[in-house]
Amino acid sequence: MTTHIRKGTRTDLPAVLDLIKELAEYEKALGEVSISLEELEVDGFGTHPEYWFLVAEVDGEIVGISFYYIRYSTWKGRFLYLEDLVVKEAYRRKGVGAALFEETIRVAQEIEVSGMTWQVLDWNTPAIDFYKKYNADLDDGWINGKLVKKQITDFRFK
Repeated sequence: MTTHIRKGTRTDLPAVLDLIKELAEYEKALGEVSISLEELEVDGFGTHPEYWFLVAEVDGEIVGISFYYIRYSTWKGRFLYLEDLVVKEAYRRKGVGAALFEETIRVAQEIEVSGMTWQVLDWNTPAIDFYKKYNADLDDGWINGKLVKKQITDFRFK
């Protein structure tokens, strides 16, 4: 099996959305996916791209993605934030994830960021074990905070 990694294009977005949904289902949160193909197209291929992605292909089929953007640390500067690394279930543990992750590291080197960050669910031991192979720092000392769209929309200033 030969895996080909390349930069993602607009025409890849339907496959990307399918992989996003596959990850959400694996994480028991499929109902949380509300992004549309149109939003992905505008946000990724409009005048100011908000994200980029790599795809992994096997025999012309997209079987994985590395979906990332740039975040900024007031202490360190620019970081590549790996939002999602997804491989179709049938292709896991066959080197596809490693090829995607390593190409993402190459992108981080190429754009000269101060680091690369991501999150992994504490129960996702296969992913945790995968990242440990790269000697990654997995920090359990931070608590994630967020407001979702409805909370922002419904907020009333005093």
